[in-house]
Amino acid sequence: MTPGDWRPTGSLEHLRQRARMLAAIRRFFDESNVLEVETPLLCHGIGTDPQLAFFSTEFCFHPNRQMLYLQTSPEFAMKRLLAAGYGSMYQICKAFRNGESGRFHNPEFTLLEWYRVGFDLFQLMAEIDRLIQVVAKPFKTLKQTHTVHYQEIFLKYTGLDPLTFSAYVYREFAERAGLPEAVSICENNHALWLDFLFSHCVQPHLGEGCLCMVYGFPACQSSLARLNADNPAITDRVEIFIDGVELGNGFYELCNADEQEARFDKEIEFRASNGLPPVDKDRRFLRALESGLPDCSGMAIGLDRLLMVMAGAESIEQVLAFSVDRA
Repeated sequence: MTPGDWRPTGSLEHLRQRARMLAAIRRFFDESNVLEVETPLLCHGIGTDPQLAFFSTEFCFHPNRQMLYLQTSPEFAMKRLLAAGYGSMYQICKAFRNGESGRFHNPEFTLLEWYRVGFDLFQLMAEIDRLIQVVAKPFKTLKQTHTVHYQEIFLKYTGLDPLTFSAYVYREFAERAGLPEAVSICENNHALWLDFLFSHCVQPHLGEGCLCMVYGFPACQSSLARLNADNPAITDRVEIFIDGVELGNGFYELCNADEQEARFDKEIEFRASNGLPPVDKDRRFLRALESGLPDCSGMAIGLDRLLMVMAGAESIEQVLAFSVDRA
């Protein structure tokens, strides 16, 4: 980037495609009688997930110079609306993650998040499929959607069972696969090993010319999904991919406040022991769970990445008006 360059990073055609995509998404949910909502993105609380870095600021005019956080997703606020009885809803908003920027990442990005009351994971997956087909139609014809269990696809490309963990076995595989850096990055953390090996060895093969939905993630990987009723070693979680690009993450939502707080405590402990920025539990969110969250499933899709894949762009900056380097 040239210093002081004022010009947009995204072309006019890509911005027109973005506008048409957003209109199609809104029509899709309007036809299903799903309410569009807006919730605050500058909040008193933030998630405890160690995998997500956040932006924080001080509210200088508050008597106690209160700390506020830019949200990594609108999930907690939307679930408070669900607990208050507002029914199925969706939101298209900005979200903020204080991590890398690059081909697939911008620290400020556009997120579609929705929740369907009464849906289990497979009903949610069917709706995801319908939505993606609607969004894809002006761009390309996708081949038949591929749905696969996490354990099956992980075994296929690594030969490892993701539901059992031996640091020695995983290290041996990483060495054979030419990924020796995994040993120092992941150490003895099962969840980190799964994330690392999945992203390097499995993800590039997913969704070649089609939507791929991977479900049934190991329990150690899901902060906000409920455990599967038939197999507590996995959670009712789904991720979606097209052409090897991860586009979204969904859950059959955990409704138990005690279990959710225990997970938060575990994540806070991990943060403290690994030198990550400290956070407090979002007590408003926990109180909402205590009051009763209806059975529901929810999904979040990064719309910048989705547009990038659909439009055949080489980098996410090509579908943004201004990337972080020119903001």
